[in-house]
Parts: sequence; structure tokens; C-alpha cells
Amino acid sequence: MISKIKNVIILVIDSLRQDHLSFYNGGKPVFEDVKACETPNLDRFAKKSIVFTNMHPSGLPTIPVRTEILTGRFSLPHRPWKPLQPYPEDISASEILGEHGFTCGLISDTYHLFKPDMNFHRGFHEFRWIRGQEYDAYFSSPTKRDVSRYVNLNYNEQWRKLVAKCLANTDYFKSEEDYFAMKVVRETLDWLKRNRAHDRKFLWMDMFDPHEPWDPPPRFDEYTNPNYEGSRLILPMGGYAENWATYEEITYIRGLYAGEVSFVDYCLGILFEGLDDLGYMSDSIIILTADHGHPLADHGKFLKGTDRLYNELLKVPFMIYYPDCKHRVMDALAQFPDILPTILDVIGLENETKHMNGRSFRRILVDESNEHRDVIIAGYHEGEDRCVRDKTWSYILRPEGLPDELYNLIEDPKELRNLIDERKDMAMKLYMSFGRCFYRKPAKIIKGIQGQYELEHVKI
Repeated sequence: MISKIKNVIILVIDSLRQDHLSFYNGGKPVFEDVKACETPNLDRFAKKSIVFTNMHPSGLPTIPVRTEILTGRFSLPHRPWKPLQPYPEDISASEILGEHGFTCGLISDTYHLFKPDMNFHRGFHEFRWIRGQEYDAYFSSPTKRDVSRYVNLNYNEQWRKLVAKCLANTDYFKSEEDYFAMKVVRETLDWLKRNRAHDRKFLWMDMFDPHEPWDPPPRFDEYTNPNYEGSRLILPMGGYAENWATYEEITYIRGLYAGEVSFVDYCLGILFEGLDDLGYMSDSIIILTADHGHPLADHGKFLKGTDRLYNELLKVPFMIYYPDCKHRVMDALAQFPDILPTILDVIGLENETKHMNGRSFRRILVDESNEHRDVIIAGYHEGEDRCVRDKTWSYILRPEGLPDELYNLIEDPKELRNLIDERKDMAMKLYMSFGRCFYRKPAKIIKGIQGQYELEHVKI
């Protein structure tokens, strides 16, 4: 029951697509020629939890998302990727909970958090950084491996250097215990065990995997074609994949991602077992989410980007567990700034939420309501592209000169059929829900609506 909650645990997994969890996709393959990703540990946790299907980021990517989760405030459209700001501009979860007697711990290998002056460790009584992810300035020595085996002929010198950096940071790996996801889990369990005696605890575990590069341990590399003879492309390039990779290579990269997800699931299984053994499942609220998904050339391109505002980027797993909670699946619309107000509301600190933009969805947890927000909006501070969606429709507003897009998410979850010409009325309705965040008027679609909607008559 909610009254039993003494501890708050937030688990953030980077770049984990919702459709790669078998709980969400029913065990079906996401891509042709790549078998379905298996996530038995996440599935078991989901079946104990309240599962959301429509939790979304607002401001993207990594740092804006974490700012929203930690502060309960929207980063879009005003805030770029920047450090946590001094009080009172930013008041973080660790500072609030610390003032109310919580012992706060942060365990992470997300190296953007611990770059100089980022300040995301502020307010934590203990913070631990696991070094070496992606381009972290960890090892300056050259990689011991042959870079040509990890790129194809289309990789330019810049991308070859990035691949070499990733390899140099992981040359020492000898067993699964050396991999970052496992290190994060081991350090997290150590903190949880040593701090069990404290009356109230707040833990933020921030795991960078399955962010690229995708180089899963051999035991989990079971989603790629065993007959593939090309390079091990652990770090895909940007731009349209067909310009630099063959279909076989694209499929191989997708298999590497699935293997990385499978390994993350295995590591999380160890974490869940430890949480149970240490008694945290009986007195904690545990929230598991991803900051965003990851494009795998679903719409032509790998990697995140301002123009890739589709389900593969915006749909994330989101699960909330607390003692004796009744498992159910909810399609209520919510965004990351809603998380902290909800936590504080649940543990009796709702007065601490008055400065926040996010809205508590506590009633969804206790009353089994299935409604929260009417629409959500997402995008990058640096880009003009914006996505506004409700439970059925997703409208993507593009910069001048590019066609806008509208998709029916129920009938077309892969967002392959653009209905902007057939349903201009729906696009305009969604636009009016959050017009100020778009920065400009939707002149491209206003012309076809014959005055049905008038800007000056709409309250934004």
C-alpha cells in the first residue's frame, strides 16, 4: 500500500525503446529478419507494477529529459542542454527529499551527468560515477583492436575516430562483470545494502545502456545473423542509412541493439532480485523508465535527431511499483515533469510541488483513473520540429519548406501513412492545444481548413 512507502527509487535506462520489451509488444519481432528481443526480467517487474503505455519525454535528449525528471519542470521550449542551475531556478529531487530526512544516492555511468559543472550530483549524500561510456575521456591510449573491423568503407575519418574512442574505453573487458550495465547494478546494490539502516532513502540509478555503441557480451549477441561476414558496426552513423549501409548491415546493427537490450534486462534481473532480498520491495516506490527510445532506421535514419519525432524515439517503457500495488496497464497521457510531483504527492510532500510545471497523477495510482493530460508535446530546443499527440493522433510540425505529418497511432503505430492531407482538421486541433511551443503559425495547414479554426479565438 502507498502508506508503506519509506523509500523512493528511480531507475532510468537510456535509449530503451518501448517496443523492444516483450511485455509491451507481445513477444513479436519489431523488424523483419531480427527475432523478437527477449526481456523476461523487465516483463516480470511489469507484471507486478502499474504500466504506462503513453509516458513521453518533452524536451529532448539526455540532459533536458533528466532535468525534467529531477525538477518537475518542463525544459521545452525555453531550455537547451545545460547544467542544473543554482537555487531557486532549479530545485532538484535530491535537495527536496534531503531536506525531509532522506539519504540520497546517485549511481550512474551516464557520463554527461558528471562532466565539469553539470551539477546533477547536487544534493546527493553519495554519488558514484562509472567511467568509460561512449566518448568519455577515460582512456587516451590507442585501442588495441583493429578499427577497420568495426566500420565499413563509407565511414569517414571523424566517425572512425569516434569508433576508436569507444573501443579504447572497453579494451580491458574480459567478462560480463566488466560491462557497464553490470557495474552500475553492482554499485547500486552495494549502496542499497550499506544504506539499508537509514530510515528513508532516495536512490537515482542512471544506466547509459542500451545507448550506442552496441557491443553486447557474446552470450547476448544472439539477434544478429550468424552467417553475417561484414564488419561489427557497433556505432551507426547519422544520416540516411541507405547512403552508407547495406540492408544486411542495417539488419545486423538492429540485432546488436536487441542484444544490448537483452543484456540490460539480464543485469536488471540481478537488481530486482537484490531489491527483493534486501527488503526494498516491501517499503519502496520504484519507478523504471527510459529517457527516450532510439531510431533504428525505422524512418530511414539511425541515432537521435530533431527530425525523428516518431514512436521509436518518443515511446518509452514506464512502470511504477509500490507494495501491494494492483497490476494494470494504463494508456493515460503523461510526461516526465509529472513524475516528481507524483512522487512527492504519494509520500505526503505535495506542498513541495507548487513551483513545478508537472502535474501529479497520483489519482491514477490510487483511484485507477485512466486520464491525465489531453495532449503531450515533444521536441528539441535546438530544432524547429515539434510533435504534439493525444492517445490516437500524432502531428509533427516541420520547418518551412517541408511537409507536416499526421499519423493515426492506433491504426498505424509504425507511422508509415501520412494523413495530413485527409485530416487537416485534426492537425489543427492538435496544434491549438500547444500552439505557443511551436514558435510559428501553421500556415501550411490553415489554408485548407476554410476558417474552421481561428487563432484569435483559441485560448492557449
